[in-house]
Amino acid sequence: MALAPALFLLFWWQQADHVAEGRKALEANNYSVAAGEFAKAIEADPKDWTSRFHLALSLSMLNRDEEAIAAYRKVLEDQPGLYQAQLNLGILLLGRKQPAEALKPLEAAAQQKPNEYRPAFYLAEALSAAGEFAKAEPLYRTALQAQPKSPQAAVGLARVLAKLNRLADADPYYRQAAAEPEFKRALLELAALYEQAKQPGKAIPLYREFPEDPAARERLGELLLEDGKAADAIPELERAYQQSPTNANRLALATAYLRAKQSGKALPLLEQAVAAEPDQLDLRLYYGRALRDQRNFQAAAREFYKATQLKSDSREAWNELAGMLILLENYPQALAALDRAQALGGEENPAYWYFRAIILDRNHEYKLALPNYEKFLSLSRNMHPDEEFKARQRIKVIHKILNKQ
Repeated sequence: MALAPALFLLFWWQQADHVAEGRKALEANNYSVAAGEFAKAIEADPKDWTSRFHLALSLSMLNRDEEAIAAYRKVLEDQPGLYQAQLNLGILLLGRKQPAEALKPLEAAAQQKPNEYRPAFYLAEALSAAGEFAKAEPLYRTALQAQPKSPQAAVGLARVLAKLNRLADADPYYRQAAAEPEFKRALLELAALYEQAKQPGKAIPLYREFPEDPAARERLGELLLEDGKAADAIPELERAYQQSPTNANRLALATAYLRAKQSGKALPLLEQAVAAEPDQLDLRLYYGRALRDQRNFQAAAREFYKATQLKSDSREAWNELAGMLILLENYPQALAALDRAQALGGEENPAYWYFRAIILDRNHEYKLALPNYEKFLSLSRNMHPDEEFKARQRIKVIHKILNKQ
């Protein structure tokens, strides 16, 4: 019985040593040693919630989040109102993409310290992640009152305002966050939101803020193109292509050249684009049309023919090929291409009957051409007034020719 006090003192000293060594290691950022010491202290005294709290903290610093979460939960079983445990647990759960579970401890922490930055900010983050944007807004504002220069709180508030369809209110907070260099890309997020809101004029100057970003340059050029400003788009797209010579950037630049009437620069780029992706039907059709518009009918016909080989059931490709063959006066092949397009179905196309009539007319097959002109007129009905005028004139001429025969 006389040994009992000595054993108790030895136990107490060992417990105190583990706690002291754990705190020393924690202060030195030696989290692995700290976790080991606090675990030994808890093993000696399972009710030592202080050591368990420090164990949870050490585990979280070691990215052993699941173990840290379990430790914090145990601490809160013993000390239900412990603010720092509530806050830390909520932050960990939020980091593990569990916002719904994070809400309870974060709400409890925010109730204890309603005007402090961290509980307000992290509760706002959890509410935002859970889709509770209206509830998150006042908490982000509280966080900004506590720390007015916080870019994290500013961008968080901006995002929930945008989700609430209040883009004009969100704008200054995006810009506030972007004043910090590491948050500058918030402006790209804002630019994308203005695009979604059909306000490209507000997106364009934001993209200009990123002259070294090829994607931003590309998007800026595309917006300028859409706005009919091909000449302004060209330097942006040239820079984007120099920085990132992808096929998408090559195609965008070629489009800008075409719209600026600089086909000499556009066509080589389109040729390279087709060579890079030879199986892309739309790209080959685009190249063919560019050649056609430059009146290089032979080359255009070649591209349209290749398009029909890529996708033999493409009515669009067969129609384009037929048009080129007519201009090249290759009438038998043009007629075959037209018939192939018509056989592929879809809505009845007035152009089919018009071109068919022209081919038969030019081959002096007037009896066959006449019903084709008439079919075209019955379908077109003022959709193609110039061609309708020509068709009526040819019908008159053909009737005269047939009457003479």
